[in-house]
Amino acid sequence: MRVVIQRVTEAQVVIEEKIKGKIGKGFMILVGIEENDNDEDIARLTKKIICLRLFDDTAGVMNLPITEIGGEILLISQFTLHALTAKGNRPSYIRAARPETAIPIYEKFIFSLSEALGKKIETGSFGADMKVTLTNDGPVTIIIDSKKRE
Repeated sequence: MRVVIQRVTEAQVVIEEKIKGKIGKGFMILVGIEENDNDEDIARLTKKIICLRLFDDTAGVMNLPITEIGGEILLISQFTLHALTAKGNRPSYIRAARPETAIPIYEKFIFSLSEALGKKIETGSFGADMKVTLTNDGPVTIIIDSKKRE
């Protein structure tokens, strides 16, 4: 699994001109799922996301996790995070999981993040044409791949 985490002051996703998910301060997360992703990837990313100290403490230092600031999460599926671009100009998405594999993993990830955060998270709709808007705070953007051990 690959995630792009953006610290935001606000974010929302619109599908067919209706707001599907909307948050205030927190993380807007794009997630790409590969065929070989599993529960271990979900657990690793959930723990990392919830424990990331990306919010300012009273001294103005990024030292607080999302749980300590009462933050929210908007999670959006995005298969294009696994685009292969080495050859030619048209990306290949062969590494991205097919929907029958990706949807159950995406749903487990939603549940895992909600449970770890202690509240419901907002989401897009898997496979839908979505319009995502956000105000990146900082800007702060972190990319994590569950297969790469840092």
